[in-house]
Amino acid sequence: MNTSAIQKRFLEIRSHKGFELFVVSIIIFSALMIGAKTYQIPEALLSAMVWLDWAITFIFLTEIVIRFLGEEHKSRFFKSGWNVFDTLIVVVSLIPIDNSDLALIGRLIRIFRVLRMISIIPELRLLLNSLIKAMPQLGYVVLLMFIIFYIYAAIGTTFFAQINTVLWGDIAISMLTLFRVMTFEDWTDVMYETMEVYSFSWIYFITFIFFTAFAFLNMVIGIVVSVLEDENQRLKDEQNQALGVVTIEDLHAEISELKKLVQEKL
Repeated sequence: MNTSAIQKRFLEIRSHKGFELFVVSIIIFSALMIGAKTYQIPEALLSAMVWLDWAITFIFLTEIVIRFLGEEHKSRFFKSGWNVFDTLIVVVSLIPIDNSDLALIGRLIRIFRVLRMISIIPELRLLLNSLIKAMPQLGYVVLLMFIIFYIYAAIGTTFFAQINTVLWGDIAISMLTLFRVMTFEDWTDVMYETMEVYSFSWIYFITFIFFTAFAFLNMVIGIVVSVLEDENQRLKDEQNQALGVVTIEDLHAEISELKKLVQEKL
């Protein structure tokens, strides 16, 4: 069997739905094992789980090798951030550091194996990529929200510090209190306490909630949804281009080009 046939065979295995479901089930099982270790379990079962953990690690290693061998252009494999992340997690998991000073790092690496679910499932990758691409736009919204928080915290400290120093003692504590108000965690108790001294202080809380919980959070959701739609459309365009499917947008572009050519000839 030549190299191209072997590569094609591994590509078929990697692309098979059953292989993907098997890897996902192993990731879920690994996550359940991590949760189980947080409970008091018998020593014998704990020893068995150690062996199971090594078996899971070798399954992940085999999966990485299959994906690498199934790649047509091997040099492109590690250009993907997800492939680098998966390989790094698996390789570090192979290092026997459980009984050393680095045991904590070993346990953390095994916890991060749950994140491999994102690299396996395309829909999760799409969501995360959309969130990352939305970060620049979200940054401005977060900056504006911080300015509003700072202004309201300064006002709150000025007027309410003598009422309750635990909640309004300084501007940092006031910002934490306002975060509590924004998340609606017993915010009415905070408001009613200030209203005993300043009867119109409800205006302060209502306007703050309007700006943060309603306006800014909806802006964040709108930005993420918009970027997600753009990413979905981009993926559809790439798939259509790969399959040779002509879309309405392509037809409009061709018609526009033809109109330009006709006008130039006239």
